[in-house]
Amino acid sequence: MRKSTPWSTVFDDLLVATGDTLYMVAVSTLIATLLGIPVGVWLQLTAPGGLKPRPVVHRLLGFVVDLGRSMPFLVLLILLMSLTRLLLGNTIGASAAIVPLSIGAIPFVGRLVQNVLSEVHVSVVEAAVTTGASTLRIVRSVLLRESLPALINAIGVTAIALLGYSAMAGVVGGGGLGDLAVRYGYQRFDDRYLWSTVIVLAIFATIMQYGFNRAARAVDRRRHASI
Repeated sequence: MRKSTPWSTVFDDLLVATGDTLYMVAVSTLIATLLGIPVGVWLQLTAPGGLKPRPVVHRLLGFVVDLGRSMPFLVLLILLMSLTRLLLGNTIGASAAIVPLSIGAIPFVGRLVQNVLSEVHVSVVEAAVTTGASTLRIVRSVLLRESLPALINAIGVTAIALLGYSAMAGVVGGGGLGDLAVRYGYQRFDDRYLWSTVIVLAIFATIMQYGFNRAARAVDRRRHASI
């Protein structure tokens, strides 16, 4: 009869794996946000009815974004192994997983940002245009400012999605909770590891959702108080 892994060992392994997961999710969310927001802004500006309508550019960019969003993450993970090796010298570990996580999330963020910006009331944008404000100023002071609470929620959705993607990265040795669940929980048939990782992931998803919701509400209250 196989001896069960002591809970003290499971707990120590969970701490290390949790740190790796939080590192992957935090860095990839930051990169995806910094690069995805400009993509979303560009999609909105070039859309029909946007400030700088460019139908051909909009369709081409939309095609690339939708192609990226439709790609299963596990397939993207394998496809980007060569790029990951080129950038970091290896394809194993938490740092290596950040490359496909970030690239996979950029089109996701871009489309979410476009949807959020499209909800800004047209009269607010028109009022800014009549004052002679530049496109950059309108984007920064009107579109992004008016939609900031919804943008925070969109980033929260992205972070939670990346939490799930980071678990899938464990299939190819990406590190973190997913790697722990695969190597110890699945391959070694140890239910303590398997269920512990599931519980930890669920707890983090709940905490992250709560935190982003609170942040969005706080920003929204502050914005209305300043009006």
